[in-house]
Order: sequence, then structure tokens, then C-alpha cells
Amino acid sequence: MKIPLLYNLRNLRVRKFTTLMTALGTGLSVAVLLSVLALVSGLRTAFEATGHPRQILVTRKGSSAELTSVITRENFQTIKCKAGIARDVDGQPLASLEVVTVINIEEGETEEMNVNLRGLLPAGVEMRPQVHLLEGRMFDSGKREVVVGKGIADRYSSMRIGRRIRFGRGEWEIVGIMDGGRSAFNSETFADLNQVSADYNRNGFLSSVLLRAEPGYLEALARNLEEDPALNVTAEPEKEYYAAQTRSALPVQFMGMLVAAIMAVGSAFAAMNTTYAAVARRASEIGTLRVLGFSRASILTSFLVESLLISAMGGVVGCLLVLPLNNLKTRMGSFTTFAEMNFSLRVSPQILAVGLSFALIIGALGGLLPAQAAARKQILAALRGV
Repeated sequence: MKIPLLYNLRNLRVRKFTTLMTALGTGLSVAVLLSVLALVSGLRTAFEATGHPRQILVTRKGSSAELTSVITRENFQTIKCKAGIARDVDGQPLASLEVVTVINIEEGETEEMNVNLRGLLPAGVEMRPQVHLLEGRMFDSGKREVVVGKGIADRYSSMRIGRRIRFGRGEWEIVGIMDGGRSAFNSETFADLNQVSADYNRNGFLSSVLLRAEPGYLEALARNLEEDPALNVTAEPEKEYYAAQTRSALPVQFMGMLVAAIMAVGSAFAAMNTTYAAVARRASEIGTLRVLGFSRASILTSFLVESLLISAMGGVVGCLLVLPLNNLKTRMGSFTTFAEMNFSLRVSPQILAVGLSFALIIGALGGLLPAQAAARKQILAALRGV
């Protein structure tokens, strides 16, 4: 015979203060975990939105990112003649030779930010359909003009159309602000390839090549490029390249998980103490339940259910605490690119489900031993309140 759930709900109401404090501890553990997951999810979403499913990023073999790669103009001439590259309306291959470096943006005396400066060809702009102009126009070839990402413009009042910023050999005029949606391009600055390479004395040595493959030719084109001994390059689908960049969030993810785990242990002990106290106070009730014919398994299940109900309440509290973080803008520095990236935290239904599951695990771990202690009580000892 099973003990009614109403019995557990009544006991939780009677012990409302203890119940709320235990649920709050669990909720804080869940909130820490979900905050970290929301940050990683937002960063992953930004990188996933950056890549195109039919595009290949070509870098020097052995380089970890565009910033540390070297591709020559001679390499580019060979690469863009490979079979399987898509062409634009004029019949030209959709291939963009690009150079990536880091510039420092300052605001006043205290605010500064490292951002990626990307010098690219007009084809490179065309190959990024997620990028569109919010204000102004695209840069002109051969001029010291830049287009800045929305994330940079939102953060710095000095990064507005008509303003000038200094890097390389001189000043550059801001002529446009671009919106890359959820992509990483919101944290980049675009400029003319030849002008950037000239300013940084990199006319012959650039960073990467972006290619768009014909439908169905992505793998064959990447294999062709990597097997060419004269090139010595790595050809990686653009989506995979940017997905790998989420490793910059691994230290934060590890520390967040560690803190959440430590707090979860504390919450489990709190749940255990709460349930043990309930068992001690309700010894006579347990004995009465046994006399009425309820089995040891029913009593074990009943106390375990109480612990799970408390932890479920904590899980809901943790989810509610984290919900306001959804779409909250933040930024993070990368050890790969040495630049900062702006992105929004993402609290998805899947993440909330993880939080609730995490809370229930805490409740199960904290409630199992006290529930077993309640089930093992002898009838006479329980009736005497021992």
C-alpha cells in the first residue's frame, strides 16, 4: 500500500521555513550551473551563426587560428583555381584572401578593448550573408575606411560614423556600422585587404582564404586543398572552425562547473539534514504508518519523494533566477585570438531542463540515506519515538 502524496505535501507545509531554506540552497546551486551553461550556449550560438555550411576556411597547416596563419598571394592564386569553387554572377570564383590582426580601441583613460581587424576583398563581404549594414556604407577599396560591428559601436560612443580611429600607419574613418545577427562579426572591424596589408607590411603574407564550394563539393574541395603538397594548408569547413573556437570558454566552463558541484554537495547535505530531522521528529508517525500496514518500501519512497519535492522547488527557483539573463549582452576574451567578443547569454529550454534534472539529482542524493533510515525503523521503537 502506497502512502498518499497529500501526506508529503502536508508535511512540507508544516515545515515551511526549513523547506524554503533547503529549496533556496538547491536553487542557488542550480542558478550557478545554469549561468555558466547560458554563457557557453551564447558563445556557441555566436560561433555557429558565424559559419556558412558551404564555405571552407583555408589556413596554414599547424596554425590554431587565422591570427597565427600565413597564406601568400601565390597560394591564393593557386587555391582560387581549384575545381568545385562556386562562382558569382560575373563568373568569378567566390574566394576571399583575408588578413586578420588585433587592434586596440580606447575610450577615455580607462576603457579599452582588443578587437579583430579583418582586411578582406569585396567577395569576402558578399560571402557573409548574415552581415548587413545598420548605418552608413561599406568601405571603399584603397581607402583608410572601416566598418565596425554593432557590438563595438554599442559599447563605445567614439565608434560612430564619421569618427576616426588610429591604427597601422595612420587614421581610419568609420563609414559604416554592421550587424552580424548573432555571429562573431558583431565584434569585428572590416576594412580593405590591400590597405590593411600595406599598413602592417604584410603585402605578401596574409592570414587565410575563405572559399564557397559548389553544392556537394565541400568535402572533395577540402580534401583536394589539403592533399596539395605545394600549398601545405588546412582546409576546414567554416562552421567547424568557428565551433572549435568555443574552447576559449572552457576555463570559465570548468570553473563554473566546479563551483556548482561544490555548492551541489552542500545542498545535498542540507537536504540530507532536513530529511534526517524530519525522520527524527516523525518517529511516532513512522511507527503508526507501519502499524496501519504501510511497507518499508512505501515509507522509503515517501521520504524520498519529500526530498525530491523540495529539490524540485529549488530547481524552479534556480530557473527563475537565471531567466532574466536570457539575451543579456556580455563579452569574453579569447586566448586564441587575443581579442574580445560580444555575445548574448542564451537560456534555452534544454538548459532549463538540465537545471531541473540537476536539482532532482541533488534531492535524490540528499534524501536517499535518511529515507532508508526511516524505512529500517522497528515498529515498537518508532512508536516509542526512538
